[in-house]
Amino acid sequence: MKLTAPAPILMTHFSRTLLALAACSTMVLAAELKYAVTPNFFDAKPGDQPIGACHGGLVIDKAGNHYVTTDGARPSQHEVIKLKLDGEQLWSIGTPASPEIYKAGVSFNPCAVTVGPDGSIYAADGYGANYVVKFDKDRKFVKAFGGRGVEEGKFNTCHGIALDTRGEKPLLLVCNRNNNRVEHWDLDGNFVKVIQKNLRMPAAVHIRGEYAIFPELQGRVTVLNKDGSIAAQVGDNPTASQRANFGLPEDQWKDGICNSPHGASMDKDGNLLVAEWTKFGHLHKFSLVK
Repeated sequence: MKLTAPAPILMTHFSRTLLALAACSTMVLAAELKYAVTPNFFDAKPGDQPIGACHGGLVIDKAGNHYVTTDGARPSQHEVIKLKLDGEQLWSIGTPASPEIYKAGVSFNPCAVTVGPDGSIYAADGYGANYVVKFDKDRKFVKAFGGRGVEEGKFNTCHGIALDTRGEKPLLLVCNRNNNRVEHWDLDGNFVKVIQKNLRMPAAVHIRGEYAIFPELQGRVTVLNKDGSIAAQVGDNPTASQRANFGLPEDQWKDGICNSPHGASMDKDGNLLVAEWTKFGHLHKFSLVK
């Protein structure tokens, strides 16, 4: 399948898998938006290979092709890398030049990355020091902000991050995963506010139009409006033991029920695409009911 390539994509740690498509449907209700589950939309074994753990994100290019990050060829160089769509690496950023943070025993283990309007790069080091690290457009270290904690202005696994341009000025939208909340920070690293709390381990964020989509590792996907209110929640798993269960056997999966959402996107038609962190690889499509 020929790709219409968008601008090169920034990624951390992960490889990418291109998946094929098919379609059908069942109803799920949401707070404001309504969705229908579309089973068997994705090929369960593209190229006769298992998808594998979808430990990353899911994006859609201009041609409608879906890209899913997997653990299939995951490097462990503690870096942020920039790749072209054909896999060619353009550059990498290693451990930041901040000896007061990255001292003995503290590794740089970024989970997600985004880019500011001026080309500044922001890496969420949620598996490392629990700071968001800012680099300038030339990849030089500028500052780190946050740090580990449970109070506002601190992170407990800053996992997903995106540039939010829906307001009067651009802000960073950060998934404070193990604090179960999502929040705004300004581009200089100042805490602004909590957008929504009492979520279930929000792992990533994708912004499309007025909406922000959050796959929650604890068995749910939440869509928030621009004002932070809940527009939809889909895939809610009522069985707590199945949530964030990496080894959950495939015979316990159910269409429209999520176990471990880790990546999600909304396509141009408002449909939700979800990738799960599971040993076997599990993908969902929730179609918008118009």
